[in-house]
Amino acid sequence: MGEVLGTGGMPCEIAVDPLEGTDLVARGDAGAIAVCVIGAPGGVMAAPDMYMQKLCVGANAKGRVDITAPIADTLDTIARCYDRRIRDLSVVVLDRPRHEELIEEIRALGARIKLIPDGDITASMSAAVRGTGDHVYMGIGGSTEGVITAAALECLGGEIQARMWPKDDAQRERLKPFGLEDTNRVLTARDLAPQPMYVLATGVTDGYLLKGVRYFSDGARTHSIVMDLQSRTVRFVDTIHMFSRTPLREIRL
Repeated sequence: MGEVLGTGGMPCEIAVDPLEGTDLVARGDAGAIAVCVIGAPGGVMAAPDMYMQKLCVGANAKGRVDITAPIADTLDTIARCYDRRIRDLSVVVLDRPRHEELIEEIRALGARIKLIPDGDITASMSAAVRGTGDHVYMGIGGSTEGVITAAALECLGGEIQARMWPKDDAQRERLKPFGLEDTNRVLTARDLAPQPMYVLATGVTDGYLLKGVRYFSDGARTHSIVMDLQSRTVRFVDTIHMFSRTPLREIRL
């Protein structure tokens, strides 16, 4: 973030993760995406590149959760929002050593856990889309991903709450120019992405929200999600890309 691009046209701010899930692609695992946020000037926060604690939920639980509350209270609240029991919830968490205590506590409460190797933007979006079977994403991940997630959840009607998570004093010093030195401050979408306009994501490998790129002779097929906050629409776009001038009727899918 912070780079100046373009030579004219509509002024806007862009936050992009050209490949969320580099390791996923390298291993051939599911869930990698390319994602971009387009916001009005001042509409996307330029967050320092460090860890951030996040709690992401869908519209059913929006306005009802609190990142500072005990995990037991949070899961109980979400369960009641979905008219479920805690054991019926699916909690998405990044599979990292830093989450060992969190994972143990969630399991002790009886909720189901979906451990993911990478891709917390996709996981957060999945918690906000009905029918995926995911109800909440929680844990510590990248701040840039948090900004993109905030814009996506704003479009999807969900909610993110976050707190900066510096690892040492040097990182705490880096927070001061951004006015984020109070690490107890809870950041919301209004802080992270106050004026998003569009969020666009395309699947790179198959995931539970988007299909990956599928190649065929002389072409490829992609699956994307396009979220337009201004028109309050969410579109899933299935696109065929023709690499040659072969007429469409001759392409075999």
